[in-house]
Amino acid sequence: MGAHEGGEACVCEPTPQFDLSAPTISHHLKVLREAGLIGSERRGTWVYHWVIPCTPERLGKLFKPGSISR
Repeated sequence: MGAHEGGEACVCEPTPQFDLSAPTISHHLKVLREAGLIGSERRGTWVYHWVIPCTPERLGKLFKPGSISR
């Protein structure tokens, strides 16, 4: 997710790469955090985010063919 040690990223870092405001990006990061997909920690003015280690594996299982019964 991020370029800092431990894969952390500040909300200020991806903002210029998107045509979205920082508050909009922060909102979406909050949704991901509440879903248990990312973690976060406030450090001074900024909040740093990181992917929770088991998240990619959990998402992979969710999207594996045949994993959802119909």
